[in-house]
Amino acid sequence: MKESTTRNDVSTLDDAERQPCEVWTRVMGYHRPVASFNAGKQSEHRQRRFFRDTDSNERPC
Repeated sequence: MKESTTRNDVSTLDDAERQPCEVWTRVMGYHRPVASFNAGKQSEHRQRRFFRDTDSNERPC
């Protein structure tokens, strides 16, 4: 295997060195890999909007 190169202290990989990442999501109360969805459900998953609630930790209980 070829050594990865660094640019500004960031490691980079060649495309041949990369591997696919398996994405899981919660559907109907349990987790499933997105790759096992049918084409329509995969399309629906790609259209989802993701957000991060940044002040949720600052709220009092």
